[in-house]
Amino acid sequence: MARAWTQTMVMIMRLTWTISAKEQLSGKECEDLGFTGLALCSDCHSLSEYVKDQELVSDCLKCCADDSEDSMSKVSYSGAILEVCMRKLVFYPEIVGFIEEEKEKFPSVNVQYIFNSPPKLIMLDEDGEHKETIRIDNWKREHLLQYMREKVKPTSASL
Repeated sequence: MARAWTQTMVMIMRLTWTISAKEQLSGKECEDLGFTGLALCSDCHSLSEYVKDQELVSDCLKCCADDSEDSMSKVSYSGAILEVCMRKLVFYPEIVGFIEEEKEKFPSVNVQYIFNSPPKLIMLDEDGEHKETIRIDNWKREHLLQYMREKVKPTSASL
């Protein structure tokens, strides 16, 4: 019984690896499917261990980012939009602290107050186009700072 389960899991893993290698969805398509965080492919593989919905795992893999040390360190963005609902800011003191005390260190990051929006980063490419959306509801200020330092290219004003 355990062997059959293991073989099934190996088949699912192979299938999901194949799918992820062939097809990636756009950020908007992933958001529409409910994948709005920084989904790492290893998270999708962990999901497949607990959730037996192959379609869900497949969608996760189409929206995930390769989480090998090499690939993650190379990803960078030209700027970002920190989007949050002004009325909900009271529930996110870490984000308020970042906006009030740290945001000035990142001139290519803009804050937008959108009614009813959960806190998120919209990462932008060189053309100012949306590349990725990352929910930051539970992020600490130091994690937000570290992420910005690592992923947002410095502008000439911040050098």
